[in-house]
Amino acid sequence: MTDVVRFGRIGPESSRSRRRFLGLLVFLTSVMAAVSGCGSISASDPSQPGTPAARAGTPGHVFIINLENKGYDRVWGSSSPAPYLSGTLRSQGVLLSNYYGISHNSLPNYLAQISGQLPNDSTRQDCHTYTPFTSTGVDAQGRLQGDGCVFPVDVPTLAGQLSGAGKTWRGYMEDMSSPCQHPDLGAPDAHVAAVAGDQYGTRHNPFMYFRSITSSPDCAKNVVNYSALQQDLRSVGTTRNLSYITPNLCHDAHDSPCVDGTAGGLGTADAWLKSQVPAILSSPAFRQDGMLVITFDEADGGAVGPSTGVTGGTEGGKVGALVISPFSPSGATSDRPYNHFSLLASLEDFFALPHLGGAAESGVNTFGADVYRSGV
Repeated sequence: MTDVVRFGRIGPESSRSRRRFLGLLVFLTSVMAAVSGCGSISASDPSQPGTPAARAGTPGHVFIINLENKGYDRVWGSSSPAPYLSGTLRSQGVLLSNYYGISHNSLPNYLAQISGQLPNDSTRQDCHTYTPFTSTGVDAQGRLQGDGCVFPVDVPTLAGQLSGAGKTWRGYMEDMSSPCQHPDLGAPDAHVAAVAGDQYGTRHNPFMYFRSITSSPDCAKNVVNYSALQQDLRSVGTTRNLSYITPNLCHDAHDSPCVDGTAGGLGTADAWLKSQVPAILSSPAFRQDGMLVITFDEADGGAVGPSTGVTGGTEGGKVGALVISPFSPSGATSDRPYNHFSLLASLEDFFALPHLGGAAESGVNTFGADVYRSGV
């Protein structure tokens, strides 16, 4: 007997048939909606409902870009002259709105990121003379007490930790004319100010202040001109676990105007980021397990942070940091307190390394669920 669905009175058999028909219709409608919706919601567009959450995992390829001397409000505020950084990139990652430099001037902040060492009188003055460090002792975190620029060979660094753990690293220095370029011990630094055709600043290359790095034959392989990054990004195997990137004194927003006639400042830095960062974000290593951190060494104008609340110091002022990763949400903000020691400790956590110097101090916050979804 053939079931017939009629309008009007419906008998027992036709009622069951109608329920089956309606159920099939609902199923087909949902399938068609799903098919037609494919591609209309992008994981890179957090404004769309239903955007997939960041996947879980631990970063295995980290990219650090340091810019120069700009405070939080100036960079991340609504009138920022850096719309690519504060807008386009900001929408793709997590803004750390309570992130601080640890000192003035530049050099102590860079040193903190790769060693955890504290500022001293010479590093606060950016070491215009490349003097050896004279130690008066060591504190509970293994930080040297004393004064000087170039730390002894037995002072550990993140670079040494990575090499010892079988991981890879490189410092990419824009305008550095030869690998591992640094002054002779005791000599004046010839790269304090930019000159035409050479805008490299030694003080923005923290690897050059540790004898454990500069005395190694591997220094020339690991601290190279920025141009090498393009080739290294081509595959996961050629991308280092840590890529530490320093733009030149114009592209990092330090100089304004620049010696080449460029306007400089945040606008020039923003244009440089717009031309360079897409290659990092589209690289195989970043897509696999990458993390990009863009921050500033210190705030401008001698600004300082609060005297309490951030273990390790805030004397460099509030600068903020942006974290972009496949493991991080898009367009998010974290107000958890961080500083450059926090960045070092977080990197060491990613690679299962012990904390060095200021990163080992009790109370230093490391990146957690506010920044990325751990695979652990």
